[in-house]
Amino acid sequence: MSFRITALSMTLCACLLSHSAVAEVLLIDSINSAPINSEEGISRPTRSMTMDQVSQRFGQPSTAHSPVGDPPITRWDYPSYSVFFEYDHVLTSVLHR
Repeated sequence: MSFRITALSMTLCACLLSHSAVAEVLLIDSINSAPINSEEGISRPTRSMTMDQVSQRFGQPSTAHSPVGDPPITRWDYPSYSVFFEYDHVLTSVLHR
């Protein structure tokens, strides 16, 4: 009887572990398929651009959030993406989905 319960438990664990691995791969595939800064993708600010460079090239954001934390992180929202700054330099830009 205990062998049967152990075998069932091991089978259930194996199924659960394989299911979570598939979910992680799908998330990574989704991230990798996002458009990049190119003619084919959505043009957006790149790392290390300054706030002045971003506003000159992409215009004023629809919403500018106040800095939070230390170091200060600021978020600017545009219609299709958000830009995150540390002090006055771009950390990253993220597409809205």
